[in-house]
Amino acid sequence: MHIQTKYFGEMMIKDNEVITLPSGLPAFEEQKSYVLLPFEEGTPFFVLQSTESAEVAFLAVSPFQYVPQYQFQLPDSMIEQLDIAKEEDVAVYVLLTVQEPFHLTTANLQAPIVINTENKRGKQFFTNDSIYHTKHRIFQEVTEGGSK
Repeated sequence: MHIQTKYFGEMMIKDNEVITLPSGLPAFEEQKSYVLLPFEEGTPFFVLQSTESAEVAFLAVSPFQYVPQYQFQLPDSMIEQLDIAKEEDVAVYVLLTVQEPFHLTTANLQAPIVINTENKRGKQFFTNDSIYHTKHRIFQEVTEGGSK
């Protein structure tokens, strides 16, 4: 299928690449069909792009690369809702709030996107864990000399 994207123009995607978020995302509840596109080769970033509206796109990343100790417990109801059979079938992404300069970009660790990679169903999960923030700094501070 052909879709219009926010960052890449028109693209051809396969039906089996479409991720369904039955509840949508907050403020975008009507958008239920997405695709995860690599943002740029060689980077860990993805674009969670609505297949229904080119303007609805979110920069995302796997949180484990930046916060190795990141963890949360999915409730049984969500495991059932997404029909998750085994842990290996789960992919987790967090949405980024891009800042200028880029190293100030933050991640929403309180509300990861959980995707069953087998059936391509997903949902945003709102954790109750107070150690995570909606604007969690994921990059190390850059010193004045430009190195980390």
